[in-house]
Amino acid sequence: MDEEAESLARVIGERVRQERKAREWTLDHLSDAAGVSRRMVVNVEQGSVNPSIGTLLRLSEALGVGLPALVEPPASQAAKVTRHHEGAVLWAGPSGGQGVLMAGTEPPNVLELWDWTLAAGERHESEAHTAGTRELLQVQQGWLMVETDGQTVELGAGDALTFFGDTVHAYTNPRDESARFLLAVYEPGVGNAHTREQH
Repeated sequence: MDEEAESLARVIGERVRQERKAREWTLDHLSDAAGVSRRMVVNVEQGSVNPSIGTLLRLSEALGVGLPALVEPPASQAAKVTRHHEGAVLWAGPSGGQGVLMAGTEPPNVLELWDWTLAAGERHESEAHTAGTRELLQVQQGWLMVETDGQTVELGAGDALTFFGDTVHAYTNPRDESARFLLAVYEPGVGNAHTREQH
């Protein structure tokens, strides 16, 4: 991992540990609740891995905090500014593409704003998010193919798409130029499963 990725991994690890301890959960409890291995939870908390977006989503849902809460400190003011190049890089492609979480809201209804770049030929596959998740994207430059629920849609600059993110889906750049798109992800009821377990 480069220095920036190491720093982000440490921040995520500390937040996961804080949230787990605040609930008085053991490592095994969080592992079971999130559906990830105990070893992965340990590695995340130690900041020794750069976990996938899927792993982070499972941990944030289990903890009931939403993905943005794991990558940034709690907001202490009414407005929070994230400057260009200050977002959390949570995915890095083999040819230089990036998935950058720019902003997000608090649970229970979490809204995330992402800035994605896919280099020529790059592909990002995403596992299904929690039930009811919706995704909205708009292509800013280049071309993008989105595969979801058995459909493939090709989009050019300016085109937009809305779809359910609670099924396996993928983004692919089919062309020789880079593609950039903005993505909003709406996850309703984050932490509701945790709340139901407690009653």
